[in-house]
Amino acid sequence: MDTLRDFDRDSSVETDFDLSGYEDDVANDPPPQVVGQDERRMQVRAYNYWAGLLGDHAFPQVTTLLDGQYPDFADNLVLLHFDDGIEDPAITFLGTKLADECGTESSIERLSQVPGRSLLSRITDHYMQIIANQAPIGFEAEFVNQHGRTILYRGILLPFSSDGTAIDYIMGAINWKELADQATTDELLLEIGQALNAAPPRKEVRRPLIAAGDAWADGPTAFADSPLDLGEFPEPAFGLDDDIFPVPAKAIEPEPEALADWLASARELALAANSSEDRTRATLYAAIGRAWDFALAAQAEPDDFAELLEDAGLTMQERAPMTPVVKLVFGADYDKTRLTEYAAALTHAQRMGLGKGSLAAYLSDAPGGLKGVINTERRLRREEAGKALAKRGPEALAESLRAIAPRKITEIAPSEGAEFALVMVRRLESGEVVALGEVTDDATLFEKAARHLIG
Repeated sequence: MDTLRDFDRDSSVETDFDLSGYEDDVANDPPPQVVGQDERRMQVRAYNYWAGLLGDHAFPQVTTLLDGQYPDFADNLVLLHFDDGIEDPAITFLGTKLADECGTESSIERLSQVPGRSLLSRITDHYMQIIANQAPIGFEAEFVNQHGRTILYRGILLPFSSDGTAIDYIMGAINWKELADQATTDELLLEIGQALNAAPPRKEVRRPLIAAGDAWADGPTAFADSPLDLGEFPEPAFGLDDDIFPVPAKAIEPEPEALADWLASARELALAANSSEDRTRATLYAAIGRAWDFALAAQAEPDDFAELLEDAGLTMQERAPMTPVVKLVFGADYDKTRLTEYAAALTHAQRMGLGKGSLAAYLSDAPGGLKGVINTERRLRREEAGKALAKRGPEALAESLRAIAPRKITEIAPSEGAEFALVMVRRLESGEVVALGEVTDDATLFEKAARHLIG
């Protein structure tokens, strides 16, 4: 770190500028603050750490972190584990600074347990991009925390894997600053103004020029490590610009407010479900669940929803109101069969009165998963339409077999047919075994039964 200090008058350092008067006027002044430097440095160091573990894999293996070998900025780290889908990952490690910022005395085991409007809750705005992009993501923004203070934060999320191919862990490194409130700012400006008015005039001093690179002496260029050459592997989406934090027009809220924001969030999950090489049921269920959240938000904003449909060239369908919803989320050119199935799942969620954030878990817990829910919804529709239901399953087959008149085994023609044959028998309550009939002309069934008997 560069420091400002007096030059020894007996020093051998040669200068070509006059230092007279410079020491007295300047030596006691604090050095100018380089704002935002630590945050960028942490991003670069975190990326270098991640790249150093990459090796020949698509993603670094998480074993190093699970063994407790964390980098020296571990106080600002969080490690997420997608052990049960992507909606609510487990928190396997939480740095002390991030834990203190949450302001809770109880342990935090899952992301859903993170207090709202805490810094850690902001992760939910970004970690889905990791699943969609399959690459590191840098981010910076501001928000108002639970104490009403404006926080500027910057961080990076880095994908990890337990097998080197699929993302099931994400490491986040976050740093932040707190802005002074308006009253504090006004008071500080007043004190500065009073001090400047009271101070005697100071003579102009010619200061030595400083090379531009020196201002970054303790920034990213001061580190010997640099990101590994990853070829065509995507690099993190952050830049080393001169602005500290771009200030948005308004503070970011924990969950979308505008209907278009709900749609964007749902589309992001749909993209993750469609682009992920290891498309898991949990990823798809999370996307359908977010589509349902968007549908609920659309019910509260019918005019905005109509405008979104018009922009997309879609129309409302009275008989299938959920179809335009899934088309908006997954795309109108998506597979028609899949769109119909997803719309059926949303219709069932409406029938069951499910709230926001609950459909993904409902699909996971339902017998047969998504297919089971779709079949249930279709059956209920047929019942509502008054159509006769086709009985299925073992009990329905048993009822049909009981309707066949039984015969004695000796009644089966002894001189007709092949040497070996399949015969369906029935055991009556009296203990008698009767024949229901002979199965012929089914080579596959015959071979399967024969192999079963032979063992």
